[in-house]
Amino acid sequence: RERMTTQDVEAITPQTLINIRPVVASIKEFFGTSQLSQFMDQINPLAGLTHKRRLNALGPGGLSRERAGFEVRDVHPSHYGRMCPIESPEGPNIGLIGSLASYGRLNAFGFVETPYRKVVDGKVTDQVDYLTADEEDRFVKAQANTVLNPDGSFAEARVLVRTKGGETELMRAEEVDYIDVSPRQMVSVATAMIPFLEHDDAN
Repeated sequence: RERMTTQDVEAITPQTLINIRPVVASIKEFFGTSQLSQFMDQINPLAGLTHKRRLNALGPGGLSRERAGFEVRDVHPSHYGRMCPIESPEGPNIGLIGSLASYGRLNAFGFVETPYRKVVDGKVTDQVDYLTADEEDRFVKAQANTVLNPDGSFAEARVLVRTKGGETELMRAEEVDYIDVSPRQMVSVATAMIPFLEHDDAN
């Protein structure tokens, strides 16, 4: 404000009013020394892609590996379709550094969403809705590998579903609200490339 009163209104520029040094210093600090800024892993295309899709609970405003307990590191039902339950480093960072699931995306508020196909009156439609973990908890979701008839209806009268809190049970087809878009939905891009993943002894 003081600079505005001393400057000529006709010749005034943003550079004369604002000192950009603090802004430049904070940008340099973030990209140069911050824990959240890293050189990209470029050994191969998959390594680069995985690095770009990494989720980190450490760093400024996050957790510290010394104080993080089992509850924070463990797999949670809300991770389904959002964070890969398999791809996490071994050692002190286990469970604190994860990977975005294959179809997961961030919404405008920074929450991870996962897609589901809408089911109306026991028939699967082509409408795809992206849901956050708290929204998803209100609905009944069927698996992607559930057997369907050619018209999109469920082939069996009772379907294995996930309900509130990630609990699984058999329910009538008419009670299903959504169905997964793909069997790869719950794992990351790199994990989805492992052949016969369900028979992988380590997982």
